[in-house]
Amino acid sequence: MNHSKKLAAVVLLALFGSSCAVGPNYKRPAVTVSDPYRGLPSDQSGKADTASFGDQKWWDVFQDDALKSLIRTALQQNYDVRIAAARILEARAQLGIARADQLPSVSANAAAVNERIARSVSLPAIETSANQLSLSLAWELDFWGKFRRATESARANLLANEWARHEVISTLISDVATAYFQLRELDLELEISRQTLATRKDSLRLTQTLADHGATSLLDVRQAEQLVFAAAETIPDLERRIEQQENFISTLLGNNPQAVPRGRVLTDQPHAPEVPAGLPSSLLERRPDIRQAEQQLVAFNAQIGVAKADFFPQISLTGTGGYQSSALTGLFSGPAGFWTFGGNLAQPLFQGGRIRNRLRFAQAQQQESALIYQRTIQQAFREVSDALVGYRKSQQFRFQQEQLTRSAEDATRLSNMRYKGGATSYLEVLDSDTRQFAAQLTLAQAQLAELQSLVMIYRALGGGWQQ
Repeated sequence: MNHSKKLAAVVLLALFGSSCAVGPNYKRPAVTVSDPYRGLPSDQSGKADTASFGDQKWWDVFQDDALKSLIRTALQQNYDVRIAAARILEARAQLGIARADQLPSVSANAAAVNERIARSVSLPAIETSANQLSLSLAWELDFWGKFRRATESARANLLANEWARHEVISTLISDVATAYFQLRELDLELEISRQTLATRKDSLRLTQTLADHGATSLLDVRQAEQLVFAAAETIPDLERRIEQQENFISTLLGNNPQAVPRGRVLTDQPHAPEVPAGLPSSLLERRPDIRQAEQQLVAFNAQIGVAKADFFPQISLTGTGGYQSSALTGLFSGPAGFWTFGGNLAQPLFQGGRIRNRLRFAQAQQQESALIYQRTIQQAFREVSDALVGYRKSQQFRFQQEQLTRSAEDATRLSNMRYKGGATSYLEVLDSDTRQFAAQLTLAQAQLAELQSLVMIYRALGGGWQQ
């Protein structure tokens, strides 16, 4: 009866002690949130719009069916996404290991030994038999919360890996969209180059005809040839860049290099002239990299408790019970039963500074992680501001480039009319045509920059991972 009371007292003491856990509880660090975002248009700087472009699903943001298909394939096959998913499984298993430390370990043992010892001729041999069946229990009591803090850290690491996977997904979607728009811009440049080459070949034939009839000089023919060669040399380079871009997109999709299907042309990609940025404070909850950094901070914060627990005594319980007999028929009889129960307390006295420095190490990791968390937030605000101003200014640049291109096209038309009428030399046609070709290519690049800025805003606002 006395043994039972002692056992009950120890268990109650363990349960009472399990409510405390040394080490600091997590508290989110204070961060400075700018309100509103820098980079918003002046007419929106005073508005507090809770809606955010980052809350939209990616299939609502990107309207090109071919692009949607590419993104879906990438989400299924991309190796970075699959690696991130495997890391989640690793972290989940680590959490299971950490949780198991809080529970007692129980093992079963069965043994049967028969032994015969030969003796002299005058003495008979000795035969012995020992049979045993037992259960053993070992339990290190989590009196100071060491294992609970370790479980808290492992759980935070699991969440950090889940948010890391969301960050990979968000990055992958923006990378596929950006690469696709770059491909369509190269397609547009190739189309412009081919159209320009065809037009310049017609002009060269006309100039050659005029020269054959003495209406113009050979110099005009050579200048017309320069225009043809200048347009022709861009085509193989663009074809090279297009095929390499397709190879890059194929890699993002988890495929070997192959052709990439197209959808809408670059100039037909829908996008709103203005996008809502939402509240800056909501960025802390929406950006996967911020959430990942915070969970890593939670994990390191819990490790301080694990390190502090090493300063206190370790309390463990052990017990063994079972049956032991020399004959199997009497194994489960009353006299064959046996049991042992005990407790152990171990207090570290001298470790050469190991425990103290382990605590200092955990505290330094926590401080470093807190700074990384704050830096991640600051970087996120910068990315949003850069994207907002980039989108607005790229629209303004694209508009001015459209004006310039129209003016250059009209100048080329007028130059050709003047040349055909004999009012000017072919040098004027050469200059205006060169300017038109450059303006058309720059306009295509400006249209790409506008779409890339839109993708940058979407990613900076934490969009894309919501499935």
